[in-house]
Amino acid sequence: MKRPEILSPEEGLNGRDALPVAPSMGPTLQAEPRAPRSTGPVDGRVVWLCGLCVLLAIAAGLVAQLLGTLITLITQVAFFGRVSLEEVSPAEHTRGAWVLVIPVLGALVVGVMARYGSKAIRGHGIPEAMEQVLLNRSRIPARMTFLKPLSSAVAIGTGGPFGAEGPIIATGGALGSLLGQVLRVTADERKVLLAAGAGAGMAATFGAPVSAVLLAVELLLFELKPRSIIPVALATSTATAVRMLFVGGAPAFTVPDVSAPGGGALAFYIAMGALVGVASVGATRAVYAIEDAFERLPLHWMWWPALGAIAVGVVGWFEPRTLGVGYANIEAILSGRLVGTAALVFCLLKFTSWSIALGSGTSGGTLAPLFTIGGGLGSALGALAVAWVPGLGVDVRIAALVGMAAIFAGASRALLASVVFAFETTRQPLGLLPLLGGCAAAYLVSALLMRHSIMTEKLARRGARVPTEYTADVLASTLVREQGLRPVVTLRAEDTVAAVRAWLAGGAPGTRHQGFPVVDAAGRLLGVVTRRELMEEAVESRPVREFIARPPAVVFEDSTLREAADHMVREGVGRLPVVKRDAPWTLVGILTRSDLLAAHRRRLQEAHEPEREWGARRPSSSSA
Repeated sequence: MKRPEILSPEEGLNGRDALPVAPSMGPTLQAEPRAPRSTGPVDGRVVWLCGLCVLLAIAAGLVAQLLGTLITLITQVAFFGRVSLEEVSPAEHTRGAWVLVIPVLGALVVGVMARYGSKAIRGHGIPEAMEQVLLNRSRIPARMTFLKPLSSAVAIGTGGPFGAEGPIIATGGALGSLLGQVLRVTADERKVLLAAGAGAGMAATFGAPVSAVLLAVELLLFELKPRSIIPVALATSTATAVRMLFVGGAPAFTVPDVSAPGGGALAFYIAMGALVGVASVGATRAVYAIEDAFERLPLHWMWWPALGAIAVGVVGWFEPRTLGVGYANIEAILSGRLVGTAALVFCLLKFTSWSIALGSGTSGGTLAPLFTIGGGLGSALGALAVAWVPGLGVDVRIAALVGMAAIFAGASRALLASVVFAFETTRQPLGLLPLLGGCAAAYLVSALLMRHSIMTEKLARRGARVPTEYTADVLASTLVREQGLRPVVTLRAEDTVAAVRAWLAGGAPGTRHQGFPVVDAAGRLLGVVTRRELMEEAVESRPVREFIARPPAVVFEDSTLREAADHMVREGVGRLPVVKRDAPWTLVGILTRSDLLAAHRRRLQEAHEPEREWGARRPSSSSA
């Protein structure tokens, strides 16, 4: 047998997108090579998805208003004995010692709903939504769309120290998931619908559309793609517009204007953010320690919320403002009406009530309690700085704002969402710089001291791995020509199985490959045969060309390695001949799965191999 020909790669591209008509090559080849699919950042289907997300956001905005109304109704009945939709706080109740019992009764109802409705209503909603995204292709049971808001309304309306935003986010996500299960969509599109519904729920609660998008990215989407960002952004914008129709365009929390911080004050806010980061770690560990303690009780979990509600009632007896949603408490702290020691004592009581109730497995939100606790801690630290170092220029209100955002940044690791949320809900632009520094410090401390966040700890305990970094795909930024252009060992179409086997047995260069492109007499690509096919064939006189049953799967030299990898998976092959876009039958290289792995070498070097550029000797242009 003549030794298989070694083809050298050719250089040069003309960048055309369409394949030319294949030359006439006889009966063996009837169609063009199967090249990778090339898709843009958006297409017509994204437009259709955007329309769905806008409709979904309208529904989520209405659900948010309905849930708020339902919480008000239950609060009126439970604490005031009247049927009314006038907004009122449980702190003004007239029930006396009955305040010790009302939260327990509500928790019993929630326990029954969880036992006989769905166990998934337990908790604050966001980790449960994350779990469905990561482990269940974004499929949330349909019953969650009404069980979650109803159970949360009962829990919060009877004094539970939670915010309404968590249940609304969870309900919006459930609506999006339900829509994605009714319609024929991909799993990725269903994830976008879930994230859009959740983001719309947050935007409808606080009127913070940008931070809602960031929260969806950091906790649900785990990606930054136009195909997902655009629909979610349209959803949060729409939900904010729905909120404005009902409550107007005022910020969620009214804060008096603040002055620009000086250098000393800014340094204090950053250092304070680090301290609040420590507090966020403590809060997270405390919640899960309490949850573990309930797990060890010799009692069915249905009764745990009632036990937790005893603490809610006792704390509420001493400090009625800890009961219910408590958005007014956040505004009081941020505006400077609740400051210093009073704020610190209040946030400690709120933390006690909230952590025990949440650890017991009842239904309620996390954002508002964390904001209250962080705001109170920041206010107390700010007041301390004003008293001890009055010339530093610290503003207690900015300190409270930084504390509010920093504790959420540390607990959830949603850094950008925390910063932008504090700005959007107060519209205080002069607080942006302190917020950025304080939240970054809290994030750093939290990441150093705690492996998982308050959102991901539960998932990690169940064996799930939650993405925490959004980096550029090295395969998407590397072209095939950088890895796959090299001399290729080929077989001629008329070579027999016996001749090829003899060549393989000789151990010549190239015989160790597992696949070989087949070319005709003119050097044009016909297909690929594998070593296994050749060794298992019983008829040794059979020519190699008869092994080719379909046009070859190929990749263009200007394609990305991501396109090549996806093409390998779709075609079920481990190697792809590399061809030029304007000459798809001309072989210029070959790409294997090993090449895809080798492409990560540069990423590993850049991440783990320190180097010094300044003063380092570089090769001269002549020697290069």
